[in-house]
Amino acid sequence: MQVHLKVNGKDTTVDAAPHTLLVQVLREHLKLTGTHVGCDTAQCGACTVMKDGRAIKSCNVLAAQVDGSAITTIEGIAAPDGTMHPMQAAFKDCHGLQCGFCTPGMVISAIDLCTHYPKASESEVRAQLEGNLCRCTGYQNIVKAVQQGAAAMASA
Repeated sequence: MQVHLKVNGKDTTVDAAPHTLLVQVLREHLKLTGTHVGCDTAQCGACTVMKDGRAIKSCNVLAAQVDGSAITTIEGIAAPDGTMHPMQAAFKDCHGLQCGFCTPGMVISAIDLCTHYPKASESEVRAQLEGNLCRCTGYQNIVKAVQQGAAAMASA
């Protein structure tokens, strides 16, 4: 079947079997490997992308379910000139990453979080990021990064 998507601002059509997951389309068909596969059960958040402006876990969504949608991956959030998104810059500045495996999903989730809760407290950030697991950082610097990124997004 054909699935029509706007991925990172570009219209694309992909031939995919009906059982193909969105994460498979992104990684295997479109070679957008910034979206990671961690658990295959929507528990870890490594596969998080934006669908029509809202964060979703792409490992448990069929490509057919998002036909006609706008999908934004980690590759699509920087400015056209390559300038990092304010949330990416905040993660870098606050050392909100270590191995980097969770980072793309964490950054996408953080952008969604700050869009809806621009002045989230530390406890609210922790609660909102509950569906994104990091095994390296202990979350302290991730929380700092989200709050710094939120401030930068608000002033941008």
